[in-house]
Amino acid sequence: MKTTIEISKYPLNEAYKIPIKEFIKRLNSHPELKIITSPTNTLITGNYNKVMSILQDEIKVSFEKYGKVVFVMKVFNGDLLER
Repeated sequence: MKTTIEISKYPLNEAYKIPIKEFIKRLNSHPELKIITSPTNTLITGNYNKVMSILQDEIKVSFEKYGKVVFVMKVFNGDLLER
């Protein structure tokens, strides 16, 4: 089953750009995901189980490396990026 996730990351410190850019870079290292980044969020599309597994790992890395971080996600059924 395909899914599309809309995710935003809010590091709770003054140097917020680096943690956001690193997170997006790590997501882009997974070729099985389709990713579109905008100024306010990132859309991720792929196999539901794979996307959730990758997000679980990448969110954990963000928490461990940067401490307090807020993630806001919307989870959609299907590939919203498919044309």
